Amino acid sequence: MSDLTGIGAVADLAGTVISKIWPDKSEQERQQLAAAVSLVQGQMAINQAEASNPNTFVSGWRPAIGWVCGLACAWNWVGVSVVNALAELAGHTLSLAPANTTEMMPVLLGLLGLGGLRTFEKVQGVARK
Repeated sequence: MSDLTGIGAVADLAGTVISKIWPDKSEQERQQLAAAVSLVQGQMAINQAEASNPNTFVSGWRPAIGWVCGLACAWNWVGVSVVNALAELAGHTLSLAPANTTEMMPVLLGLLGLGGLRTFEKVQGVARK
């Protein structure tokens, strides 16, 4: 009987060593997903606290950034063309160039990415409501 106990202990030790050297991919994926979900839940709690604050300087910064980025996009993709066309019709030569969006787009995409994550949750059926 004691030989079987020793064999079981060696098998357990071997299994532990093997799992350390070649970890189970599904377990790693579960741990990574759990860490990502934890981060998102923490950010959502912060977002909720900020949004419920009656002070506009706390709760209004995210919408303000969204409006600024949205207006900049509208200017770049619609406004510049319209103003240049109207100036040309009026006989003036304007050469308005679109704004440089290299700094604005990561901010906008970050704001939109949170909405995309929520959509992904709904599609996967893991959203609460």
